Amino acid sequence: MSDSIIDGKLIANYYREQLKSKIVNLKEKEVTPGLAVILVGDNHASQSYVKMKRKACSNLGIHSELYQYESSLTEEELLHKVVELNEQSHIHGILVQLPLPDHINPITVIETISPSKDVDGFHPISIGKMVTNQDTFYSCTPLGIMKMLEFEEIPVEGKHVVILGRSNIVGKPAGHLFLNRNATVTYCHSKTKNMSSYTKQADILVSAVGKANLIGADDIKAGAVVIDVGMNRDENGTLCGDVNFPEVKEKAGKITPVPGGVGPMTITMLLYNTVKSAEWALSNRQNG
Repeated sequence: MSDSIIDGKLIANYYREQLKSKIVNLKEKEVTPGLAVILVGDNHASQSYVKMKRKACSNLGIHSELYQYESSLTEEELLHKVVELNEQSHIHGILVQLPLPDHINPITVIETISPSKDVDGFHPISIGKMVTNQDTFYSCTPLGIMKMLEFEEIPVEGKHVVILGRSNIVGKPAGHLFLNRNATVTYCHSKTKNMSSYTKQADILVSAVGKANLIGADDIKAGAVVIDVGMNRDENGTLCGDVNFPEVKEKAGKITPVPGGVGPMTITMLLYNTVKSAEWALSNRQNG
């Protein structure tokens, strides 16, 4: 693989190996990290993601439970299940797979998950702690990006980071994590005028828009680090990111491919957060 390409699979495996020793240590103290996954409806992409997450748990020795429901499940029934899981000591993380059916408010569901089990990092308390630079569960994709940069020994402090996208899942939390590392952060979004004038200034460019080939070589400066979070299909139905990879890789200093870039890190950080939650639970038990 080219020196300019950031290999997400390799980096994810590195962090998963680190997690294995943590899990062994927890099990020696009679704690098995446990993740509960709730899937509502028959969204094929969601089913695929859940399958990958549970397989990853199995490979590392994390206990996982799947609660799968028809799309007719009421919001009240879903909230009841979340509250029930909040009380179960063998469950350290609760993941409600998004999107949910239209009649269920995802904000209400996320706010019902105990902050101590919010391994997706979506709860307002988790977000508030992140913004104020406290230790908490960080959203998995942004955390995965930071871990990739650490592995590659790419400096963040003092760099100009441009984030394309302002979602609560990737764009906004990614910007805050960079800010916490003393970067200068610029957000761009659908209302930004002359976006290319900003992307050309970026030392580190993170694109999380969901538009195939949005970024070409003319949109970046030479030597920039380009992190592509997009998951799209091109006109041939081939999986691709937001970045025109063949074109941009010739100009970028470092770049993530799609697939095989950020994606493997997202699932790995879910496992990371689940193990972290189990460690916190053990610590609270020992100190309680």
